[in-house]
Amino acid sequence: MYKCEDISKKLGEAIDGALKRVDSDVLRMLKVAYEKETNERAKWALAQIIENDEVAERTDSYPCQDTGIAMLMVSVGQDASFDGSLEKALNEGVRIGYRDARKSIAHPLTRLNTKDNTPAVIYYNVVEGNGLEVKFLAKGAGSENMGGVRMLTPSKGKKGIINAVVEIVKEAGANPCPPILLGVGVGGSMDKATLLSKTALLRKCGQPSADEETAELEKDILEAVNALRIGAQGLGGVTTALACAVETAHTHIGMLPVAVTVQCHSVRHTTVKFG
Repeated sequence: MYKCEDISKKLGEAIDGALKRVDSDVLRMLKVAYEKETNERAKWALAQIIENDEVAERTDSYPCQDTGIAMLMVSVGQDASFDGSLEKALNEGVRIGYRDARKSIAHPLTRLNTKDNTPAVIYYNVVEGNGLEVKFLAKGAGSENMGGVRMLTPSKGKKGIINAVVEIVKEAGANPCPPILLGVGVGGSMDKATLLSKTALLRKCGQPSADEETAELEKDILEAVNALRIGAQGLGGVTTALACAVETAHTHIGMLPVAVTVQCHSVRHTTVKFG
């Protein structure tokens, strides 16, 4: 049996640490982008981003003042048991993790701040066994506001998927603080595609899909997006997006849903396993 108090404590500590460190793979990709950049203004911007992230890690501070909405992807075993409410324990973990961070969660109508960054956005996936795994992603508003969904007809095919992503990124421009990462969901229903686009961002940054056809689509999307030459902080240059991850699901014969979640370069996430 899992103790909810222990879940909250361990999750809170993990979130606190994650919020102060940009994903190491993203930092590596930023350095690669800096080396190949030929636009001087964009190169300068990349240098500032890299220095900021390194200083944040060295001083145990936040690389971005927007510590985002807490997204939790929870895989819970069908045989697992708890000494209380799992959802309450997860939200308490978020409260602990965000104790010193900016609190950004407010009621959608009154705009009153909850002052502890809860409730988190939580999705559950029931699996075999009695395990518990929580994947955390801090999702800032600047990039989240730039996502989008396109309900295509099947005849649009692969080209239509690429065009949809490019259109969304082009409309976003400099708003999501490029260079960005792209999570793309293809298939399912409108809501399923959107969830897939979030799930894609939890994959190891820069890791291609295990499916050969999907990996090829990721490559083609990335090339098309970078051809926009929006560049770092919208200053031009060769790197608008650092990586693109695509997740797919079977869909209706009359639909081709495409969802795009835009993630800024300040990628902060972690995985916590219990038991």
